[in-house]
Amino acid sequence: MIYHWLAGAVVLFHAAFVVFVIAGGFIALRWRRVVWLHVPAAIWGIAIEYGGWVCPLTPLEIALRERSGVAGYSGGFIEHYVLRRLYPSGLTPPIRWLLGTLALILNIVAYTVIVRQRAQASKRAGTL
Repeated sequence: MIYHWLAGAVVLFHAAFVVFVIAGGFIALRWRRVVWLHVPAAIWGIAIEYGGWVCPLTPLEIALRERSGVAGYSGGFIEHYVLRRLYPSGLTPPIRWLLGTLALILNIVAYTVIVRQRAQASKRAGTL
């Protein structure tokens, strides 16, 4: 039973991490210190997609599920939980590149806004 709960906790953490990779730049617009956590997370998440790698949380979840007596699954977290519903044919390299590029573009937009806000604040501080 404990392994089942731990696997569920890994899934929740993994989902939160994916959301953070995608939306963390926009969270950093409000709370600047988040940048120090978000930039490495975004680099890691985008690299996972571009590299075609499996996040270490996926095998951990599968192992915990198997220890609890539930069958594991093949493929990665996004493929198992998200893409199989959106793309029944599976997670192909072009789809991975698309996902990585989408995350990259969203983060570029967020950090462009952050840099512009910072530059405007510096200008205002210098003109006072």
